[in-house]
Amino acid sequence: MKTKAIQSPYDYYQLFQQLGEHGKNIYGPRFWLDDVDRPVVVKLLAYFLQDEAVAAAEGIDLHKGILLTGKIGCGKTSLMTLMRALVQESYRSHIVSCRQISFEFSKIGYDIISRYSTNAFFPYTNVPRVHCFDDLGVEQTVNYWGNNCNVMGEILLSRYDLFISNKMITHVTTNLNSQELEEVYGNRLRSRMRAMFNLIAFDNNTTDKRY
Repeated sequence: MKTKAIQSPYDYYQLFQQLGEHGKNIYGPRFWLDDVDRPVVVKLLAYFLQDEAVAAAEGIDLHKGILLTGKIGCGKTSLMTLMRALVQESYRSHIVSCRQISFEFSKIGYDIISRYSTNAFFPYTNVPRVHCFDDLGVEQTVNYWGNNCNVMGEILLSRYDLFISNKMITHVTTNLNSQELEEVYGNRLRSRMRAMFNLIAFDNNTTDKRY
């Protein structure tokens, strides 16, 4: 690991082991962290621990969110869940499925967009809530009272504006690559996503960890 030569208060080898044990406690004894995923885990650890030296070496901007990509079953959601334990509550992301949001929109309507954007602040404060939108791209364009809406596209555009004005942080997991994301959400959102996110991608050789 190239991080060994960098000044850091953290032992990343030990953290990798501890994260694996924490995963077993949450997901059961068959959970494991694959060595091929170690570069992804190091980047995520550096980000969520706000370890400036390692983050800089790994090309991670601590002021952006995380866009975590990888094929189905590689462990994106599990890792983002485990990382929640590393941060204080105000920075702990609320993980919500994009499919769930689209279902909520079909029942409630446009208030769902503001729930996850302009109203996503801690009560009586200007402190924005961190959200992690899970499985971006699998949700359907939703029809509400005859109007079609790309719900997640609208939410992300709104959160981009709030990222600029209020430093609102957003995380995303997706099975799609950048070209596929552009096909679903358009070039306008893709360009904003570059500003909002650190792109962290699993290796193509990573294994399917579902069982």
